[in-house]
This record gives sequence, structure tokens and C-alpha cells, in this order.
Amino acid sequence: MHQPVMGLTPPSPVQPTIDIEAPGARHGHLRLPWSRNDSAWGNLMIPISVVVGGPGPTALITGANHGDEYEGPLAILDLAQALRPEEVTGRVILLPFMNYPAFRAGTRVSPIDGVNMNRCFPGGPDQSITRQIADFVFRALVSRADIVLDYHSGGRTLDFLPFAASHVLGDPDHDARCSAAARAFNAPYTVKMLEIDNVGMMDTAVESLGKTFVTTELRGGGTSTAESVGVARKGLRNVLIHAGILDEPPQVGPSRFLDMPSLDCFTFAREAGLLEMLVDLGQPVRRGQTIARIWPVDRSGAAPEPCMAGLDGVLAARHFPGLVQPGDTVSVVAVEDAEAAAG
Repeated sequence: MHQPVMGLTPPSPVQPTIDIEAPGARHGHLRLPWSRNDSAWGNLMIPISVVVGGPGPTALITGANHGDEYEGPLAILDLAQALRPEEVTGRVILLPFMNYPAFRAGTRVSPIDGVNMNRCFPGGPDQSITRQIADFVFRALVSRADIVLDYHSGGRTLDFLPFAASHVLGDPDHDARCSAAARAFNAPYTVKMLEIDNVGMMDTAVESLGKTFVTTELRGGGTSTAESVGVARKGLRNVLIHAGILDEPPQVGPSRFLDMPSLDCFTFAREAGLLEMLVDLGQPVRRGQTIARIWPVDRSGAAPEPCMAGLDGVLAARHFPGLVQPGDTVSVVAVEDAEAAAG
């Protein structure tokens, strides 16, 4: 039986197959009509689980906003099969594969409409498939949530230090709530993150509603590791404990606090070619230091193009594939945040 979500004006074409309000643990799908060559009256079926216990806050946990990022989906699937209503004060909405078409294809953007889900929020009910999913998530799920955790990692093209992050926000109370939740996640690194392009991001849309929002970057390369999935699983439970939804001791270990204060953090490729990293993730760098070189691939006997750090700090992210194009992000340098560490 399909359960309509009431109060959406204009209505969404997305319909849950489960009741997202009723007590208990339910596992079903978000059904979105998708007419295509191999199924004229077909549907896109996006897995969703909802666990509702006693009265309390609501957490929305999302993975595969980009389809080639796997730590979030693995952590969410694990919790979905293990979590019981009697453990929960409030409600946990689990959406392991938010951009389901991209996830099934193993691509960053949807193969259906070529849209990057994390650049199309808040979406719209009468737009393309990806925007319809974003619209439902924003209007029907984010609107119900008190705290949102949206998992990311580097996908096929980036590799990151494993970190949880919040953004610099204009309202001090909102900033403090998001920072505290990112700290509670307790990844090996905790970052105050600067986005180079935040228009249409889920982050921006959720934060615009004053919700507590946490995101991550948990390694990358289009795969996962035992370590990175372990960080994702631990962090998920820690965030639910922080929100008052789970009542158990958090798992706490050391975390280094980093800041991304300006666009000087980013080094972009000026030439196409073969990338040689001279610094590994987590290593210290100095402003003006050559941290990578780009070798030409159309000739030999020519000098490589140097890529230099724009400030002092540690290498927090790097381009993952061996070849780069002009404009690609080669590296991201973050700086130690002594004030956050002291707090």
C-alpha cells in the first residue's frame, strides 16, 4: 500500500510505500514514476527505512548523494538492519541511496538526466528525475528533521583525509549547533569546511532552514576501506547519541581540528597531463611549496608544471586519478584550528 505524504503543495510524484510517521521499524521504497524504453509504466524504487520509537527528535541520514561514494551507504545499511524501535527516542529516517540511479551506475551524477543531485536542491516536483528526488527529500524529509547527516567521500576523482565537517554560518547559535554535531561524529579529523560552489547543495538548502547539518568526506577513490567504513559507522551512532535519539556511551577517540579559511586552500591544475604528487595526505606543507607536478603527455624532454600550496597547513585532499585536466582540483590544504581543538 502506498502512503501519500500529506501537505506537499504542489504535490510530489514521489510516494513512500511505508508510513514514515507510525511507530515501529519499516523498510520500503520511495516510488517515483519513470517511463522509459524498457518500461513504459515503470517506476524508480529508492530504498528507505524509518525507525520510530518514543517521542523525541528526528534524524535524517542520507548516503549516495553522489553515486560513487560508498561509506555512507554501508553505514546506513548496517544501521537499518540492526536498529530497533525500543532503542530509539524519536525517529530515524535512513536513505542509503538518495541518488539511486547514480548509485546503481557507480557515477557521480545521474545517468538518467545528467544532473548532479548536490547542485540541484531544493529541486522541484515538475522537473527532471534527480530534481524530483531532491524536492521530495527537501520538502517531505528534511522538513521533518531536527538534524541531518549527509555522507560524502571523494568518489572516483578525489581522496580526502577522513573528516566530519560543518560550515561557517552567519548565525552564531546555528554555527555552534552544527559544529558541535560535527565534533560529536568524532572522525579522525574535524573540519570547518569552505565550499568552492555551494549553490544548489543539500548542505545550503538544509542550513537555510536552520537545521543542524553535518557532512563528511571519508577518503575516496571510488571505493571504501575497512577503516573508512568503520569511521562512518561509529560516527553515525555518535551523531544519534548527540541528538538524544540513542542512549548509549559514544565511542570517542582523538580528532584533529582543521579549518579551510579561504580559496588559498585550493590548488587547481593549469595544464593537462600526468599527475605526480610530491606530498601525501596528512603531511605538512608550506606556502609556496611544490606539492605536485603535472608532466606533459604529448612529448618527452619537457619540464613538468609545478603545483604550489597557497598557505601553510596539512594536505587534506588530492586529485585521485593519475591524469588531470585544466581546472581540476589538484589539492586542498587545511590549517590547524587551535581554537577549535582547545574548545
